[in-house]
Amino acid sequence: MRQGLPKDAGLNRKRAVILNTTIIFGFIVIFFRLTDLMIYNHKLYSDKAKLQQVKSEDIQVMRGNIFDRRGREFAVNMEFESLYCDAKEATIDNERINRLSHELGMEPRAVKAKLDPEKRFTWINRKLPQDKVMKVREVLSMNSRAKDSPVKGFGFINESKRYYPKGDLAAHIIGNVGMDNQPLEGIELKYDKYLRTAGGKIQFSRDASGKMLSSGVDMEATGNDIVLTIDEGLQYIAEKELAKAMTKWRSVAATAIIMDPINGEILALANRPTYDLNEIGRAGKNDVRNRAITDIYEPGSTFKIVVGTAALEEGIYDLGSAFDCSRGTIEAGGKVIHDAHRHGLLNFKEVIQKSSNVGSIMIGMKLGKERVYKYAKLFGYGDRTGIDLPGEVSGWIRKPEKWSATSIGAIPIGQEVAVTPLQVVRAYSVVANGGYLVTPHIVKEIKKHDGQTIFTFKEEQKKRVLSDKTATVFRDILKTVVEEGGTATGAAVEGNKVAGKTGTAQLIDRRTKRYSKDRFVSSFVGFVPADNPRLAMIVVVYEPKGAIYGGTVAGPVFKSIADQSLSYLNVPRDDSKEKNVLMVSK
Repeated sequence: MRQGLPKDAGLNRKRAVILNTTIIFGFIVIFFRLTDLMIYNHKLYSDKAKLQQVKSEDIQVMRGNIFDRRGREFAVNMEFESLYCDAKEATIDNERINRLSHELGMEPRAVKAKLDPEKRFTWINRKLPQDKVMKVREVLSMNSRAKDSPVKGFGFINESKRYYPKGDLAAHIIGNVGMDNQPLEGIELKYDKYLRTAGGKIQFSRDASGKMLSSGVDMEATGNDIVLTIDEGLQYIAEKELAKAMTKWRSVAATAIIMDPINGEILALANRPTYDLNEIGRAGKNDVRNRAITDIYEPGSTFKIVVGTAALEEGIYDLGSAFDCSRGTIEAGGKVIHDAHRHGLLNFKEVIQKSSNVGSIMIGMKLGKERVYKYAKLFGYGDRTGIDLPGEVSGWIRKPEKWSATSIGAIPIGQEVAVTPLQVVRAYSVVANGGYLVTPHIVKEIKKHDGQTIFTFKEEQKKRVLSDKTATVFRDILKTVVEEGGTATGAAVEGNKVAGKTGTAQLIDRRTKRYSKDRFVSSFVGFVPADNPRLAMIVVVYEPKGAIYGGTVAGPVFKSIADQSLSYLNVPRDDSKEKNVLMVSK
């Protein structure tokens, strides 16, 4: 007879099935949850974990370098150490705060203000010199030989700081950056997207309680290097001579530009006053102004290039045309305009050579306002030159329909017109290069850190604005300005012929709104050697004291810069060529 099962056996079997089913179901739920966490939503939860565990601060690291055309450094990077604090972890007493403040050159309250316990990362002081770093480490007892116990919550991070090895040389070209390497001026600003990297991050890892475990800097690759058209040697010559002129004439400011008239490369661009790029905090507003492209003035007689070339191009006058300037005055729209010096009967060439206002206005009246305006625009007046520097202004010249009755007398002699120094030297480059309007530019090429070129300046098809014949004839006229009988004999360079033009213009009196009787702008613009131009140059001196005429004030500065520059570039003298021809003929 078969014995029956215990009464509780069936119950136990049910319990086992339920338990096993529950365990299996639990494992299935866990499996799917792990699958969701580890596969389907891994990135989401990983990012959340990083946000909780890692604190990041963006920093700028390692901008590209800036070089002159011969590879000499204008802007580089140097590594400095910056002091930071995790205020929640900081353990520092008042005595050490006072000592730390003293070494950093800060007020104790300024340091205390940074120690907000709610902030896990705060800069205390950045990009410190090495001598200060050593002293701060001693205060915080970070040095191994220090007797005091180390303060917690403080540390140093290496950061890149911009350094300008040439100080104030080419300051208005290079520009500068701020504490976070943010661009402020010049090439640093204009080409920032090439110079800067994507940036770096300071990363701080923490445990579940928020305690700092480690820190470091995740640095991106160095930015691209920029090669300028500027030549450091020419820049130095221009700045040195400009500084001498400022002192001699006690002027309020001065500008000099050297440009290759054939391709528009800016070889030097100098302004006074200036500033040290490494001491930007000490610079005033007038110091940082790039007057070569931002300041406008009435050009005076340098503007006579417009009516002079227009008359030849249009065929209304030739070199033998005569102008009776014996009265020394001419009336335009009821206004009487004078020559600086009375002349007699002048031919076309002498009108330009002696800078006769009367003769130039006669030419302008013959041309008419539409053609005067047309040629002014052809030379680029009233428009930006397109130079690759920030802040360029366009100047202005009114359209003919807005001219007053006196405008036909004022504009041909450079009044009622506003220009920049760069516009003037560009206009004279048209005559120097045979009739083409070039685009002035500062950057020659951009290279990756490994040397691979990613950009080279290539001018679009040159715009012809004058015939070669007119340019050649007017070039010969400009030579006479520097010869005996001209207005700028002081601009003559021994051994090389110079072609150029003087300019003397009155400034507007801010109080009376009329032309000032004692405030002038003196200028000289030209190119050398005249028949095979290597350098086009303008010198502008604002409000000189003791003399006012461009030939007296600016002409000699042109001569000094040109003489040294030609020697520096090993440009042959014109008279040496003549000697060689004579020797060969013998």
